[in-house]
Amino acid sequence: MPIMPPIKVLLDFVYTQLFVKPPKPTQSFAGRTVIVTGANVGLGLETARYAARLGAAKVIITSRRVDAGERAKQDIYKSEKLSDPTLVEVWQLDLCDYENVQAFAARAEQLPRLDALVCNAGVATSHFKLAQGHETTITTNVISTFLLALLLLPKLRATARETGTLTHLEIVSSLVHFFTDFPERDARPGQLFSDLSDEKKARMDDRYNVSKLLEVFAVRQLAADPELMGARSDTSPYPVVVTAVNPGFCDSALRREFYEGSKITKYALKAFELVMARSSEEGARNLVLAVAPSKADQTWHGQYISEGKVKPPSKFVLSEAGLKQQKRVWEEMAVILDKIQPGVTKNF
Repeated sequence: MPIMPPIKVLLDFVYTQLFVKPPKPTQSFAGRTVIVTGANVGLGLETARYAARLGAAKVIITSRRVDAGERAKQDIYKSEKLSDPTLVEVWQLDLCDYENVQAFAARAEQLPRLDALVCNAGVATSHFKLAQGHETTITTNVISTFLLALLLLPKLRATARETGTLTHLEIVSSLVHFFTDFPERDARPGQLFSDLSDEKKARMDDRYNVSKLLEVFAVRQLAADPELMGARSDTSPYPVVVTAVNPGFCDSALRREFYEGSKITKYALKAFELVMARSSEEGARNLVLAVAPSKADQTWHGQYISEGKVKPPSKFVLSEAGLKQQKRVWEEMAVILDKIQPGVTKNF
């Protein structure tokens, strides 16, 4: 079961949702190429819209269904009064298919440059189902997300080197990583992801929270390894700034499955959203600020970002036990990733 986070976390959540709005991004994206995954609706769509509005040279939006992506593209062109037919492109991406992720990355490697990868696509479900041998939430939100990130990290590094600017890798995480006690951490060595894929052991009401915790762990471990990130020196900035970003509780299609439950649950959720939820545009501000060229500098590297600023993640993440789990999550996921794409975690 999900846990009740500390009262201070809950009070901070209520206060920020009701009274704090992330600032609107104004930094120019001129000349930059941005990929936003899961950009046919909600936060991804609004993030892509901002990138186009702020002058990006190319915005690539992904969707599992190209027709849905094309509708999103036309919506952006209409709202921003765009005329350049090459500015926004729609690429198909299915995070439940590793071969599809690999093909997408191979295509993206051919781009002249890649300045920002916003890994926004994700899933929240209470129904257990396997995809590529792992529970769908873990496959989508964690394994495929970091497979894509690592496959495109060399392109981000090359762009940083060639342009003399910082590039950005953003993993869209969530405050809900505070809301799990992560009992799966008691799995035997090497069995964490196996236990998460065991239907008999699955705690699906807590699974989305766990997936967001795993994302925070992986971002922090990736950022802590200068060899992986390719630091130019011990004192110079990282060429790629990697962040875990919390957009806040927003209007989103992510929770559509939960409307299929009882009427009481459906109406309670709708009432909570009506009072507490930010708009997708407000949530997207966080995502844009975390890849803004003159905003998200090297001090943001490896950090948890919320309300457009660096904030501490959960106390568990920062604890000694959390650090051990962080290393373990990365080591066990690296084995999986290297089986999918040999050397993907070591070839930088």
